[in-house]
Amino acid sequence: MGILSRMKTVFKSEVNSAIDKVEDTEKMLNQTITDMQEQLAKAKQQVAVAIADEKRLQRQYEEHQRQSEEWMSKAKLAVEKGNDELAKAALERKVEYEGLALEYKKQLDAQKASVEKLKVSLRDLERRVEEARRQKDLLLARNKRAIAQKQIHQTMSGMATNAGAFNTFERMQKKVEDQEARAEAAEEMAEETGDRKLEKEFAELEKSSVDDELAKLKAQMGGTSEPKSE
Repeated sequence: MGILSRMKTVFKSEVNSAIDKVEDTEKMLNQTITDMQEQLAKAKQQVAVAIADEKRLQRQYEEHQRQSEEWMSKAKLAVEKGNDELAKAALERKVEYEGLALEYKKQLDAQKASVEKLKVSLRDLERRVEEARRQKDLLLARNKRAIAQKQIHQTMSGMATNAGAFNTFERMQKKVEDQEARAEAAEEMAEETGDRKLEKEFAELEKSSVDDELAKLKAQMGGTSEPKSE
């Protein structure tokens, strides 16, 4: 495997690792939001049950209160009719229902206070869940940016410390330049031993033929022009 292939493989592995980290964070955030929504749903159910209990206590209190008032009316009727024994019995039932109504009133007041607290907690939980849902996308964007920055710094640091790859690249570059120089030298040698050599030989022949012509010309001129007598 070549150095560039190895670098590509390492880079791809690091990118995949970064993507996995982003996906893991996204899954965790989505799961957290899901958990929050489930808790919110359960809290709403609990508040609904508490409200139902409050209404049940309210009905029981009102019923016992009504019974107390009804037995009071019967006691008055018995007194009007001159039946004291019956009036006492009615008053006993009136007191009994009055006491139960009082107990139910205490339970009702406590339940109302509890329901109000639950409603406040529920509203706070709803606000927090909604805020978390709004912040989720922002957190994902921040997480991706942080991972990308870390990845860039790690890559740049690795390139700075791993000088061997760059040294190998420089050696390969020099080797290619050396091969190019050798190719040029071989081409030049081929020209010297091939066509270039023939061209030189023909040039020498042409030069010799011109010299011969000059010699002939000089011989002719020397034969026709004799020196003057005194």
